[in-house]
Amino acid sequence: MHSRFVNTNHIRLHLKEDGPVDGPLVILLHGFPEFWYAWRYQIPALAAAGFRVWAPDQRGYNLSDKPLAVSDYTIDKLGDDVLGLMDAAQVQQATVIGHDWGGGVAWWLAMTHPERLHRVVCLNMPHLAVMLRAIRNRPRQMLRSWYVGFFQLPRLPEWLARLGNWWAPVWAMRQTSRAGTFPDADLPNYRQAWAQPGPTGQPAMRTMINWYRAFVRQRPALPAHTRITIPLLLIWGVRDRFLTRPLAQSSIELCDQGELLFIEEATHWVQHEFAEQVNQLIISRIR
Repeated sequence: MHSRFVNTNHIRLHLKEDGPVDGPLVILLHGFPEFWYAWRYQIPALAAAGFRVWAPDQRGYNLSDKPLAVSDYTIDKLGDDVLGLMDAAQVQQATVIGHDWGGGVAWWLAMTHPERLHRVVCLNMPHLAVMLRAIRNRPRQMLRSWYVGFFQLPRLPEWLARLGNWWAPVWAMRQTSRAGTFPDADLPNYRQAWAQPGPTGQPAMRTMINWYRAFVRQRPALPAHTRITIPLLLIWGVRDRFLTRPLAQSSIELCDQGELLFIEEATHWVQHEFAEQVNQLIISRIR
């Protein structure tokens, strides 16, 4: 794996790349509160299978640019960042794979720019239309998404996250995953990423949380037609503590060429916990 910086959509993104430069491009989009490191088990496997792999730190995260305004983190801007990566790679199409919030960006692109996507793989993230309905109308999902409301508070969430050497985000990741998913050896990488300074010296956690603030306060309207017409694979860890299982079925029903695969023993962090199985599923579908 090699690091590089790419200019896209008026910002600069850091990414890890691997694989042959003439291979089909695969872009891996991480979720909260991770960074490119979320794909450390997938990058070498995809590269070995002949794919050109780009795993960016999305805007606001780790070494990528961190615009200050909440409005800089609307889903349309996040999607345009990915289209800019494709342009920088000089390709018309790429396969986009996203987990958690990265999956949200992948769903958005599948709705709005299907002509730029070869295939899509989403991991434990529902279709955005399904997610919006669930937050409003399903009490069980409302309870699981309580943190979305908490993140709307100014400054307090990121201040609390920083206390005790980032105790709260470490605790949350470990409490919602299988034992050993986030070992002690990995934690310095996460703490370093969360502490990366933005333009005003504030840790990256502030701009990471701005994704949630923008989703609530300045969410662009979904397109008139929300059906997904391109091939899409949805991998779902059933023991997800943040998202309920019915969201997966409702999401795949909005896909013309959708496939839904449950991993019963996995949690929200499915690509960490069942890396080999996830790698095999992805490679077999996107070849």
